Amino acid sequence: MSHRTRRARGLASLALAALMATAPGAAAQTAHPAGKVSISTTSTEAQADFVKGRALAENLRIHDSREFLLRAIAKDPDFALAHLSLANSAPTGKEFFDHLGHAVALAGKASKGERLMILGAEAGANADPAKQLEHYRQLVAEFPEDERAHFLLGTTYFGQQEYDNAIEEYRRSTTIAPGFAPAYNILGYAYRTQGRYPEAERVFKKYVELIPDDPNPYDSYAELLMKMGRFDESIAQYRKALAQNPEFAPSRLGIASNLMFQGKYDASRAEARKLQAAARNDGEKRAAMFQVTATYVEEGRLDLALAELDKQYALGEGIGDAAAMAGDATFMGNVLLEAGKPAEALKRFEQALQVVEGSQLSAEVKENARLIHRYNAARVAVAAGDLATARREGDAFMRESQAKKNSFQVRLGHETAGMIALAEKDHDGALKHLAQASQQDPYNLYRMGLAYEAKGERAKAKEMFRSAAEFNQLPTLNSAFVRAKARKVKA
Repeated sequence: MSHRTRRARGLASLALAALMATAPGAAAQTAHPAGKVSISTTSTEAQADFVKGRALAENLRIHDSREFLLRAIAKDPDFALAHLSLANSAPTGKEFFDHLGHAVALAGKASKGERLMILGAEAGANADPAKQLEHYRQLVAEFPEDERAHFLLGTTYFGQQEYDNAIEEYRRSTTIAPGFAPAYNILGYAYRTQGRYPEAERVFKKYVELIPDDPNPYDSYAELLMKMGRFDESIAQYRKALAQNPEFAPSRLGIASNLMFQGKYDASRAEARKLQAAARNDGEKRAAMFQVTATYVEEGRLDLALAELDKQYALGEGIGDAAAMAGDATFMGNVLLEAGKPAEALKRFEQALQVVEGSQLSAEVKENARLIHRYNAARVAVAAGDLATARREGDAFMRESQAKKNSFQVRLGHETAGMIALAEKDHDGALKHLAQASQQDPYNLYRMGLAYEAKGERAKAKEMFRSAAEFNQLPTLNSAFVRAKARKVKA
């Protein structure tokens, strides 16, 4: 499983392998060598369940892990790190924030190491990556010989697209504990993201060797093969994962993605619907529905994509999942923007903001939602040809993002500035900004292609269009928006 991070919590699922605890006062504590974080709880039975749940989570058997984590909480309701584990394994945004809230409330009773982990997770949820990084750097400084601490810091660097730093931390993790499988998994993704495919393949094969009876190593290797355009080989690896565990949902989504990239849209939807029918929780059901949405977008059947997103919104509404509802409303806004309906798109973006504002989510989450709305409003204004409004909203978004030291949102600010420059036919300015936008968003690659083409630099334009068309990662709306357009112009 890769970085399937459509929900606001971003790196939560990948942070599972770093869930450790230190001893709060009189709590029972397991001895560990110097430089390691210890697991502590008032109940030895809760500790045993936590360790089992953590092992399953580290191997991305997320659903299976929750049974043991819930047992741990039942035996020790004040087990802060078990609450954090449950947050990170939550199938819905509502459950994530509920358990994170419990962990934060218990942080005052926890030791320094536990507090650093909890506060880091809270900072990530509150869109404060600078503070999150600060907490995790301190964690590594306090526990330099703990492989899981380095893994957690590496995953944070990965999320901020600092891949060299991420690789260094993952390597440190594997040096400390050569058999620590999760670090090999995400190290492979870091190499893949840098285009270092032979190194990624070597690492994923090592991952398979370490835990050959688990599904995720085959799933991860399959994603690399999909990225390389080796779709049939990728499907074969996904089927190996399912042979280990037929309920391993990510591999069904991976097969559906390969079929979509091959233009087999009906077959892709059929695969996704199988998962939806057998879903064990709302998270799996939602993932299957989003896969169907992506196929409709790629086909240009945007009305059907919107209908599918309406169903996802209803799913979240049924359990009061404000984070999921806001995300779905934003997705609908994006589809409407792509359909050339900026006024309708703005209504959906406003709906997303209203859902968050009216929820029980934290003040920090609400503040960030207001900031993101500026980004969305700027994009709407570009589409409507109101560049003055686009520039005002975009500049305000950039200033606030820079003040927060939020690197992800700063990249969105450059994206917006690049879009404005393209609309103004300032192609050099567009390229300057788009080069600083996320290169993991194929829409930015496509926009760079448009700028190069307008400048008459056809070779560079073709390179950008080809990169956008052949991005070949688990689908996002943006990848679905641009694949067909990029394919038309890359030749």
